[in-house]
Amino acid sequence: MQQQEDGHQSVGSHPDNIPPETGHGVTGLGRQDGDMTTDFPEPAMISVNGVELEVFEAGRHNAGRPIVLCHGWPELAYSWRHQVPALAAAGYHVIVPNQRGYGNSSRPAAVTDYDIEHLSGDLVALLDHYGYESATFVGHDWGAFVVWGLTLLHPNRVNKVINLSLPYQERGEKPWIEFMEDMLGSDFYFVHFNRQPGVADAVFEANTFQFLRNLYRKNVPPAEPRPGMALIDLARAETPLGDPVMSDSELAVFVSAFESTGFTGSVNWYRNLDRNWRLLADVDPIIRQSTLMIYGDRDAVSKSENLTEFVPNVEVVNLDCGHWIQQEKPEETTQAMLKWLDQRDAT
Repeated sequence: MQQQEDGHQSVGSHPDNIPPETGHGVTGLGRQDGDMTTDFPEPAMISVNGVELEVFEAGRHNAGRPIVLCHGWPELAYSWRHQVPALAAAGYHVIVPNQRGYGNSSRPAAVTDYDIEHLSGDLVALLDHYGYESATFVGHDWGAFVVWGLTLLHPNRVNKVINLSLPYQERGEKPWIEFMEDMLGSDFYFVHFNRQPGVADAVFEANTFQFLRNLYRKNVPPAEPRPGMALIDLARAETPLGDPVMSDSELAVFVSAFESTGFTGSVNWYRNLDRNWRLLADVDPIIRQSTLMIYGDRDAVSKSENLTEFVPNVEVVNLDCGHWIQQEKPEETTQAMLKWLDQRDAT
């Protein structure tokens, strides 16, 4: 989310100024640090809300302490691979879906099937499947937007909120895409996704490895914005900037997934922003749950200047990293989450 000159904020999901039904799944692919290998859980296909979700679980023996981790774009449940074992070891039943449009989860054809009512409805139905009245929800990037929306639409199903990168988005007087088009022009990627449907999707699909390799970077040197659609340029760039966020084997999990699914299902999330703006018109805009907001100090997504106005019970943690917070700073992210959860559970 980029801070605008007039003080308003526009919804955003990842840096725009960078200078999924998998055929293979993630079984057996893990993080290798020296002699350490962290395997991701085996998935299960669960029918909810008219779709099937590919769901990864850990710590089922901790029934009664659910925590649901919601990924962003263009990511997967696998983006939480560093946090899952620690949360399970700390006594949580960890539930990590590939949300609709991603991995082996359903990819409906209709664009409107990816609005906030459907995305939050999937999570509510997932709670029903496991027999939980409520859970702690954690979101990064677009996952954070979904968790904010879920909490507004179904406040009784969310007991605590942890969001990374994307702060609460104030619903202004003008629909979000219209606002961004006025402020940032037709080449801004949110606007481009909506006004030229299918164009960017095709470029990403033709350059899947290159796009994801170039996108999952850290320590990218600052550069002046250039004309044109930044993400299309990124997908076509032959040489990545900065340093890789993940190992080659980890990157291969994401590349394999999106080579199989393409990008249209996931990009359809963007194509519902103005619809979401309308769907949220009549809800109480205040998040009343205890909330942890984790920012990356070098994230191109701006921090909120009025977060406590809409999220009064929020604690903020800042980490020295860019946008891919839980993957760039896995240990620090996990410890911030566990420390905050321990404090909430103790009260």
